[in-house]
Amino acid sequence: MDTDLALVLGIIIAALSIPSILSALSDRRAPRASAITILIAGGLIVFAMQGKAGGYKMEQLPDVFVDVVARYMP
Repeated sequence: MDTDLALVLGIIIAALSIPSILSALSDRRAPRASAITILIAGGLIVFAMQGKAGGYKMEQLPDVFVDVVARYMP
């Protein structure tokens, strides 16, 4: 898997799991599914960071998102 794609997917999955965590906590139940998705997202982000020589910088993230979207959208 491409490291840029892994990073973008990890960030998107992490962002989408935040409402699920808040919903579970507000209903006073354990956020089990949310915890699993956070672990998956964290694994994708760590994979991307270790796979790219030099890692990523914060100012590179918008360019990485645009490159991935441009590459995989028709």
